[in-house]
Amino acid sequence: MISNRVARRLLLAAQGLADDPTRRLDPARLLDLIERMGFVQLDSIKTVERAHHHILFSRNQSYRCEQLDRLIGPEAVLFENWTHDAAIIPARFYPFWHHRFARDRDRLAERWRKWRREGFEDYLAQVRARIGREGPLMARDFGTERKDGERKKKSGGWWDWHPEKTALEYLWRTGALAVARREGFQKVYDLPERVIPKRHRGRPPSRAAFIDWTCRSALVRLGVATAGELAAFWGALTPAEAGAWCAAQQDRAVTRVLVESADGTKPRATFAAPEVLDRLDEVPKPPPRIRALSPFDPVIRDRARLERLFGFRYRIEVFVPAAQRQYGYYVFPLLEGERFIGRIDMTHDGRNGSRDGGVLKVTGLWLEPQVAMTRGREHKLRAELKRIQKFVGAATLEFAPR
Repeated sequence: MISNRVARRLLLAAQGLADDPTRRLDPARLLDLIERMGFVQLDSIKTVERAHHHILFSRNQSYRCEQLDRLIGPEAVLFENWTHDAAIIPARFYPFWHHRFARDRDRLAERWRKWRREGFEDYLAQVRARIGREGPLMARDFGTERKDGERKKKSGGWWDWHPEKTALEYLWRTGALAVARREGFQKVYDLPERVIPKRHRGRPPSRAAFIDWTCRSALVRLGVATAGELAAFWGALTPAEAGAWCAAQQDRAVTRVLVESADGTKPRATFAAPEVLDRLDEVPKPPPRIRALSPFDPVIRDRARLERLFGFRYRIEVFVPAAQRQYGYYVFPLLEGERFIGRIDMTHDGRNGSRDGGVLKVTGLWLEPQVAMTRGREHKLRAELKRIQKFVGAATLEFAPR
């Protein structure tokens, strides 16, 4: 039996939230953090800062956006592709992605023939050939002419991709192209051999080795997990494949354990690595500070696990009509130590549209039942907001609750 508190600490420690958040973060430590987390999810929404930058900042207050940009670009120790969503991934994991590329070639083609229009598959060869000749290109460099030479209108957004844009995304998702960098938030595509370092472009592992790595690496990054959670972590296996691996590895790579739920209901049967059970008394306690986590933080991502382990129910309301929202458009969960105590709605209105200056504005704050706003808690919350203000370069901090 693993107590609820220990299970929480295992997850938070595995995901870098038990680290010292004041420790200087040099490139090597940043790469180590991302490798321990597994990946960092990308998202286009920016109310305060983009998700990938906010996720890393919440683990270390010295993090700055240009540090990640350098590891993706000049250093090339990270690459961008897909887990459960678009993500930044350590480049040394790249050989394992060949299995995903192979799986998605047929799966995406079948799905996108129905989802996208205008026969994107007719453009695959010419899009890749053009990038091969001209070098890195963006979607906006395509889509102004049809194959027959007729001029046509560019697409209006992600919901209306022109066929070359769809071809670019398909080639990227299936490994025929790579993302060299982003300008703004727009992908710049290039050939993989010009983006991924040669040392990481070796022969892909066998299918059995891929399944073994996928399950083992997910378990390390979750602390304890069901077979379904192992499959979902990288988004690369089916629950049946992960379940078969757990059954085959019983009492070797995995041990079946029971984990207490936050609400005291029946313990849940999960798996843990045997070495984890040898150090349950040594799992680090997270710092007691309050931290505003990104809605796309890996600890938040699995809503069912979040509610089971922390007793915290969270839903992002981006796609909920404004009149029907319970809290707000893009609300940040508040983590105090190892406990979620509430959520906060805030925005950064930069000066003249720039990142720097402007106002970090708090428009809503909701504490969980049984959580009081004590003086100590108010002090910790203000300290976190001051850290975020400095991170995003806001000139002022303003409280304007609804």
